[in-house]
Amino acid sequence: MKRFFLFLMLVCFAFSSFKENAHPYHVGSVEFNYNQKSKTFEISAKFFLDDMENALNKKYPKSLKFLDAKSHDVINEAMKNYCAEYMRLKVNNQFVKINYLGFEEDNESVNVFLETDVVNQPKKVETSVSMLYNLFDDQLNIIHIIVNGNRKSEKLTFPNRYLYQQF
Repeated sequence: MKRFFLFLMLVCFAFSSFKENAHPYHVGSVEFNYNQKSKTFEISAKFFLDDMENALNKKYPKSLKFLDAKSHDVINEAMKNYCAEYMRLKVNNQFVKINYLGFEEDNESVNVFLETDVVNQPKKVETSVSMLYNLFDDQLNIIHIIVNGNRKSEKLTFPNRYLYQQF
């Protein structure tokens, strides 16, 4: 038990000692949740705030800063374009339009919200997610696809961006 607490303290110290905009892992998560009532996929994504900020600034020739109220509209437009380029969804062999809804800053992370157009009951779901691949060659994205309560998850590591699931 003592070893566990010592290990936990070391891990906490290691994470708290990183300078701003630096952390050892480049990881994000994207959840595609099929809403039976609206017949749409509700999509939420979560990434480290500094990573997303750096990816947007690398992609677009602007100096975008999260946590700056004056930049909200410009970041919103950049996020919309970024998501359109780095996230795709195919349901039952048909591409589905993904509509960007917005983002929310949450301490050290950014949450992104999207929703698809109406789709028929998903049997085959294919995703292409390469968020932050333009910034890191060690990016890990954990993808969750949920249809009728059936959750299938997989990790995608650079350069792999494709996930196929049958329901």
